[in-house]
Amino acid sequence: MATIGFISLGCPKALVDSEIILTHLKAAGYNVVSSYNEADLVVVNTCGFIDSAVEESLAAIGEALNENGKVIVTGCLGAKEGVIETAYPNVLGVTGPHATQEVLNLIHQYVPRPHDPFTDLVPPQGVKLTPKHYAYLKISEGCNNTCSFCIIPSMRGKLDSYPIGEVLSQAEKLVQAGVKELLVVSQDTAAYGSDQKYLTGFHNGRPVKTKFLDLCQELAKLDVWVRLHYVYPYPHIDDVIPLMAAGKILPYLDIPFQHASPRILKAMKRPGNVAGLLERIANWRQLCPDLAIRSTFIVGFPGETEADFQMLLDFLSVAQLEKVGCFKYSDVDGADAHQLSEHIPEALKEERYHRFMQHQQAISLAKLNAKIGTNLTMIVDEVNRKFVIGRSKYDAPEIDGLIYIKNMGQYDQIQVGDILEVQIIASKDYDLYAKPILQA
Repeated sequence: MATIGFISLGCPKALVDSEIILTHLKAAGYNVVSSYNEADLVVVNTCGFIDSAVEESLAAIGEALNENGKVIVTGCLGAKEGVIETAYPNVLGVTGPHATQEVLNLIHQYVPRPHDPFTDLVPPQGVKLTPKHYAYLKISEGCNNTCSFCIIPSMRGKLDSYPIGEVLSQAEKLVQAGVKELLVVSQDTAAYGSDQKYLTGFHNGRPVKTKFLDLCQELAKLDVWVRLHYVYPYPHIDDVIPLMAAGKILPYLDIPFQHASPRILKAMKRPGNVAGLLERIANWRQLCPDLAIRSTFIVGFPGETEADFQMLLDFLSVAQLEKVGCFKYSDVDGADAHQLSEHIPEALKEERYHRFMQHQQAISLAKLNAKIGTNLTMIVDEVNRKFVIGRSKYDAPEIDGLIYIKNMGQYDQIQVGDILEVQIIASKDYDLYAKPILQA
């Protein structure tokens, strides 16, 4: 049987691209293997957003070439003309992101398809790289924003929303396959359908608008956890908060604010009304007191002064965000910010990064300590000899905190994918410790 090795790097959107390619490969009769020496060819799905991601991708390509010798490269780094070919002229082929057919054509060229596909070789939901109990649901490609630090639109193109019927059908297939948590992803989730002028599509014979709110309302009917990622802070986000307050979708909002200095936000080409944003956050929490907000910020952006950085720390103190990530500005070739003056020395970026994280850690610890003695709902991600490990509705996989239950063999009945009621008994750093509230 023809065998393909696959390395998937980067964000959840790239992960979905990998899943789509693997689904087509499986349908065509290829066997996907996990070691270089078993593979007839290796595909590397790359990330090219920041310097560290580029380095990781190039290292993965080099390793695959050394260990196997036959490598096809796809993904965001492939959109950077000549980068891969210059570093590794012996790769078999290079494509950009969401280029499923181009990748398949290259694979067929070097490892002929073993036989005609039979649909019963592939499960209806496709091949997934995530555990069975959660899955990413990608709703669009590309982005219409022009953030000065970002080159993703140049790599993945303008916003291209998937048809609403296809998105909802895929969501139903995932749920029917046992998925209990859908993580909605794209480059700009809240802009869904704006490129199509909110065209009315059809799902199960019913008209449904290709629109962010309508999508959320339909996903809420599936009776699973629905988590929203990469939500740009458009005004119509306010319309989704009542769904969270009513328990229809998870009270979790992932909004990358990026900074809190109006001057730096303007240079980033981001919304700069910080006072208005704080007012909106307060209004969201009034409507949905249970809301957890995740955000990411950039420190060390060109021209960032100590006063700008202090505005960012002050914003964190007022906003009291539940989940926060931080990146040191990476000077990406091709981004508008690359042309800005007053670039910040690396040592100062590092110093501000650590000050930022220490400041937010105190906020996070206080919020976690406040949960001690309360009951939470938890989805189980892992069961081992020492712990039952999972997440609350306030925590996304891979990026947020975990809940640990000490397991000395007394919880054999708990399985991965179970949703439990637990009581929080302790907290540490970014994680919680709990005991299950088991039914009699």
